[in-house]
Amino acid sequence: MEAASPATGRVKLSGLDSRTSRRGSTKSWHPTSAFIGKGRKSVSCSAGELNKPLELVAVSSRHPTDDSVNLGKPNVFVPLSKRKLVGQTFCSARVGTFHENSFGVASHAAEEKTGVLLLNLGGPETLHDVQPFLFNLFADPDIIRLPRMFRFLQRPLAQLISVARAPKSKEGYAAIGGGSPLRKITDEQANALRSALEEKNFPVDVYIGMRYWHPFTEEAIQQIKKDGVTKLVVLPLYPQFSISTSGSSIRLLQSIFREDSHLAGLPVSIIESWYEREGYIKSMANLIEQELRTFSSPEEVMIFFSAHGVPVSYVEDAGDPYKDQMEECIFFIMKELKTRGINNEHTLAYQSRVGPVQWLKPYTDEVIVELGQKGVKSLLAVPVSFVSEHIETLEEIDMEYKNLALESGIENWGRVPALGCTSSFISDLADAVIEALPSATAMTTASRTISSDESDFDPVLKAFNLFFGSIMAFFLLMSPKLISAFKNNLL
Repeated sequence: MEAASPATGRVKLSGLDSRTSRRGSTKSWHPTSAFIGKGRKSVSCSAGELNKPLELVAVSSRHPTDDSVNLGKPNVFVPLSKRKLVGQTFCSARVGTFHENSFGVASHAAEEKTGVLLLNLGGPETLHDVQPFLFNLFADPDIIRLPRMFRFLQRPLAQLISVARAPKSKEGYAAIGGGSPLRKITDEQANALRSALEEKNFPVDVYIGMRYWHPFTEEAIQQIKKDGVTKLVVLPLYPQFSISTSGSSIRLLQSIFREDSHLAGLPVSIIESWYEREGYIKSMANLIEQELRTFSSPEEVMIFFSAHGVPVSYVEDAGDPYKDQMEECIFFIMKELKTRGINNEHTLAYQSRVGPVQWLKPYTDEVIVELGQKGVKSLLAVPVSFVSEHIETLEEIDMEYKNLALESGIENWGRVPALGCTSSFISDLADAVIEALPSATAMTTASRTISSDESDFDPVLKAFNLFFGSIMAFFLLMSPKLISAFKNNLL
């Protein structure tokens, strides 16, 4: 993988070629086929590689040459030696203060039509939606990363896995009311963000684009075009960046914008991650502090951060910064809690692994059992990678992990709610949008770069893949033994 150059701060990340000044204020992105990672060698993206470079801007407060990261107040610093960040080359929303001399931008924005696009995963709203939702999920090459020569199996495998997993998934959704509340909560967050921006004299239209269910990102983009938006801020509702979440949604946007001449000229600013923003950190600390007070002996409670997992290969082979950003995020939260006199022990584990491949460790379920064996009696679960309640908080944490904890000898269980529409959190997101607006830059098609992936567009090869993919799909779907094997590994 290509590492940052000491002279220019040039890095390649998440399918995006970034050139960053030493001040770290802006980044110009160009689609590539490489990620930055610990191995410092070039690797090919699993999917979403684009052959027509587009130019975007992502705002950032990172200073790659600094020895610390400032949370916005002088007493919160993290040594680089402690952080070991790959993620330092990725961006957060903080670009500095929106000073008085920026009013020219603000007044000009009033003459324009500004839009904010919230990106999220999506979720089935009824039990009938579960299997098609799962198909959309597993058909994403950023979720199941196949070698290029086997990509024709993507959809057949997605069909097989979604059929195999649907019954168990339906049980989970039935347990939380028959469907995911994610759409409703995201709608509420969008309305709250719109109101917060209006209070800050930045009227905007807020749109929702889900990756795997309605309203799909494509639907949101069509509405943005129809409404005549002249400047757009893209805000993924994932605090930390991962290939499989924000990365997948951003690459989809790149593909849509590349194929539309009107959208290619639309000024866009993408807030790629925002886990280190002071408002977010304090909002999380507030929720943890409130829940600790519900225990009879708050000082004895173990703070248990449970994050959504990703396969180890994403981090080690593709340079996903998720693990580094997650660890840094927790460092910041605990640092904030310590300033309030809260010095509880804490730990981090990863949940929601799927399939036989190795995922980030330690695993949440295994750690809960270990803590019980070690005599921990009070546990406070913190879903740190989620800002909305959904299946992984309401069913996996609140039911499965709670029961496991009680069976393992943990007597007192608590769980921090997702941020949802917490006022301090929404206000901070509004500030992030305002800070991102001055950096919006038009997406423009540049000279086309032909890559080894050009073969993906070969009509003969495409027909070949379609033919053999159909045959393979038939045998996979008709073989009871294979279906049974997939169920054993994936359920």
